[in-house]
Order: sequence, then structure tokens, then C-alpha cells
Amino acid sequence: MSELDLEEVPNDPDKVELSFGCLRATQPIGDLFFGVMPHDLLSKITYFDVRRIVQEKRDVETYLGIQRPLVPKKVNALEKFVGFYDASFPSSVILAIDEQYVQYDEKNGKMILRNYAEGETIPSTNIRYIARVLDGQHRIAGLSKFHGESFDVPVTVFVGSDSSDQAYIFSTVNLEQNKVSKSLAYDLFALAKTRSPQKTCHNIAVALDRDDGSPFYRRIKRLGVATVGRDFETLTQAQFVEAILKYISRDPKEDRDRLLRGKKMTRATDEEMERLLFRNLFIEEKDLDIADILNSYFSAVKARWPEAWDFRGAGLILNRTNGFRALMRLSREMYLYVASPGDLVPQEAFDELFKRSTLSDKDISKENFKPGSGGESALYKRLKEEIFSE
Repeated sequence: MSELDLEEVPNDPDKVELSFGCLRATQPIGDLFFGVMPHDLLSKITYFDVRRIVQEKRDVETYLGIQRPLVPKKVNALEKFVGFYDASFPSSVILAIDEQYVQYDEKNGKMILRNYAEGETIPSTNIRYIARVLDGQHRIAGLSKFHGESFDVPVTVFVGSDSSDQAYIFSTVNLEQNKVSKSLAYDLFALAKTRSPQKTCHNIAVALDRDDGSPFYRRIKRLGVATVGRDFETLTQAQFVEAILKYISRDPKEDRDRLLRGKKMTRATDEEMERLLFRNLFIEEKDLDIADILNSYFSAVKARWPEAWDFRGAGLILNRTNGFRALMRLSREMYLYVASPGDLVPQEAFDELFKRSTLSDKDISKENFKPGSGGESALYKRLKEEIFSE
């Protein structure tokens, strides 16, 4: 069943009226209404059965000749998100409602929704299909699993707009908006008062980027774009942060939520420590130790391949994304070979292992290790084989 199949939805047997507070605003496209709806009311007027329309196109998408069905993975993530301590949907869900089923009470700042048109004695529609969603379908679907006391959602309502207007609004909001870069998102964790895996990894990235003795000195794009005054930033902050995160947490969002609620995080078991190398250090608030281990490791990389690490032209990939990711994958085996999880490791210990590799600076090139995940895996396997071969 899709939103186009209204004739297949039986009309309500009784008249229903629902209302919510809102204000009118006049813009070139016409009047629109800004309000706040409780999540259960929003769900009631927009979707009859979210799961049944996961793979269906919506009206404006048919008009535009495109398809943006609900994405189950995204819905599942939002279902989990709404249960977090600091869950929030600050931006408006955008709806379109047929004018014959709406009455605006200007004096009281209230919009009344009905399942019958003026003068009708019996309902001519189903209240569950009053509103068409132009933007926010995933948020509404995610709220189906919210079990808290209240979750009010800001809404923007267009009344009486035709399909061409709705398509224009849809395309403006969904097709032309610029997404916030992951690097900027991670940078904003610095403003949080509570510890979290994301904030710690951000702080480590900033510390290594600012330390003039670090192999990453002035090389990390803090906001995902080039920093004014720099000309040799080879990694984005998001790439750096996400590479460390996997050694601290299997579910960073869940861990952050526990910390916000004042709950203790679960320490890694001996078996888990082989994967979550830095988890217990994080729990013990030894963030500087994590930074020191990474600094020692990549200082050894720089010492072993100084030309490739400082190479600024095209061709060599050690200091680029593929090289960094391969080295971060290798760091787990390297670290566990010379230490136990939680131990600090001097650079010299990593130096001795990297000496086992026969790769020269010029060997670590895009010709030998192709762009993409294949080249990353090839470099990782080559280094691992040479360093740990008996």
C-alpha cells in the first residue's frame, strides 16, 4: 500500500478532529504553518503502516520521476537514536495537507485537522492519511519505537499545495541541501561536557595535529576541508577519528548514551581486548596514553619511510588515505606483538618490526597499491606478511 492508494484505505466510520498549536507565515510560495506535534499525533496522521510502505514510492517522487523509499537501515538507526538520552529532531518535518480537511484558528493559533470536509455528515477520508510527508519520513518511522513520556516534533505544514508545488519543495529540501561533513560533526563533540568515545578521538586528533613533534603535525583537515595557511593536509579528521573509534567501541553512540546517563561502560574482556585495544584505557580516562601509543607507532612509520611519509606530490600513498587505513589495520597486530593492551610502547619497539619490511619509499606507490579498498588491503597484507613471517 502506498500513499497513492487512498481508494484502498477505508474511510473512518466516525468523524474525527485533531488539533495542534501553530503560527501562520506568508512566503512567496504562499502561506505555511509552523507548529509542534506530539510524536504520536504526527505518526497517526501520516502513516497507516510504516513497514508496508518501506519499498513504495511517494506521490511527489512519482511526479519527479525518482524513487526515495524508506531505507530500512536508516529507519533502524533512528529507532535506536530516539531512545538515547539526548535524542532530538530540531529540524521540521514538512507536511502537505488537503485544504478541505483543515481549518486554521488564527485567534487561538491552532490548526484543526478533520477526516471530513465542510458540510459532510460522514467522513470522506481516513485521518491516518490526512498528511503527505514531503520531508522527514525516516524520522517519523523512527519514532514508532519511542517509549518515553513525550517527544514533540516541529512541523511545517503546507495547506492546499498542488503536486508541482510539493515537488518543488521536495526537490529543494532533499536534492539541493548540503550535508554536514563528518569532520565538522566530530569537531563539534569538543563542545560536549560529558566524555564520549567520539570526543576523546577528536581530542587525540587535535592534539597530534597541533604537536610539532607529531608525525601528524598540521596534516589533519579539522573540518574536512583545507585549513587556511596549510598546504599539506593529507587526512580528514573524520578518517582519523573513525580509525581510532573502532579500537575503543563497537557501538560509540550507545557508549556515549550510557555516559550521558551517568552509567558505567562495560570493560573489554581479555578476548575483546584483542579487538578493542584502547577501550579500557578510555574507560580509565587515559586518553593521553592512547595518543602516546599512536604517536610512537606513526613516528616509527615516518622513521622507516621518511621520503614517502613527507612526500607532497602525486604517486606515493603512504601518507594518504589508503596508506593510513592500511597502517591503522596493521597497528593492532603490531601493538599486540610487542605489548599487552593498555601498555605504553616506545617508538623503538615499532622501529624494530618495521625494519623487517623490504618495501622502499618509492615502492609504496599507487602503481603498486591501486586506489581504493583493494590497494589498502594489498598494502596491509604485504606489510603483515613481511613483518610477521618467521
